[in-house]
Amino acid sequence: MKQQCCPGPKFKQVTHVIFDLDGTILDTEEIYINAMTEIGARYGKVFTNDMSNQISGSCEKDSIQKAIDLMELPLTPEELLNMYKEIICGKLPNCPLMPGAENMIRHLHSNNIPIAVATSSAQDSYDLKTKCHKEIFDLFHHIVCGGSDPEVSRGKPFPDIFLICASRFPDNPDPSKCLVFEDAPNGVQGALSAGMQVVMIPNIRVPYDIWRTATLRLDSFDFMVPGAFGLPPFPSEEGDSPIIRINIGLENNSPTEGEPMNFPTEEQINPPAVESLDEEAAEEDTPE
Repeated sequence: MKQQCCPGPKFKQVTHVIFDLDGTILDTEEIYINAMTEIGARYGKVFTNDMSNQISGSCEKDSIQKAIDLMELPLTPEELLNMYKEIICGKLPNCPLMPGAENMIRHLHSNNIPIAVATSSAQDSYDLKTKCHKEIFDLFHHIVCGGSDPEVSRGKPFPDIFLICASRFPDNPDPSKCLVFEDAPNGVQGALSAGMQVVMIPNIRVPYDIWRTATLRLDSFDFMVPGAFGLPPFPSEEGDSPIIRINIGLENNSPTEGEPMNFPTEEQINPPAVESLDEEAAEEDTPE
């Protein structure tokens, strides 16, 4: 069945937005991956993409222990953490913003949409990574640092950090009114468990069978259409809908890598009883 490209996207309407930090706002993932790869190589171990996906989004304590277990390193958590920090600390202050992140943040803030950050980082790590982007991070109502916040007892993929983040908005919105931007499988799972919609902007190492659970998958913030979620639209949304790559979590709706696709119709998001359609019938319904 051929994927249809139709305008008029319809998702559940939201009023608040929560951002992950690493790999979502800040381009830090390569720094982390390269550090773990370097440490693993010292002990004849390989840090694989699958290991990276299992660790990404977890708090520092959990990430370090997972790395030891997955690579079978002959190190204590303290030893690995010290080696890891020695490699990354000099690089993090200079990490750039992800494509389109600043534009999205400024757009939401200028339109009075409450925004916050829910990161697995500890406060000291957050301060180090964001020191060169203070103007941008001052736009957020609040920051929840799961690695050091005493209220966050469980890290991603548990929903705790997202629920706590939502509760710290002055109006304490229902989780269903919150949209989350994430790049990591653990973060996506946590946000979904919290009852929130999730836009996943994964790195190239995340395979389809992992990111297919997200509400929507984009290549970058540049492809986001805020109006689809009831948020103030970009000026570009007043014309033709931009073409993006999507995932709406339907078993038979697997996008082909690199194939341009638009937001789905409401019927695709909330489909009636599913019936198999042959290729010819599907093509007849596809707009020219």
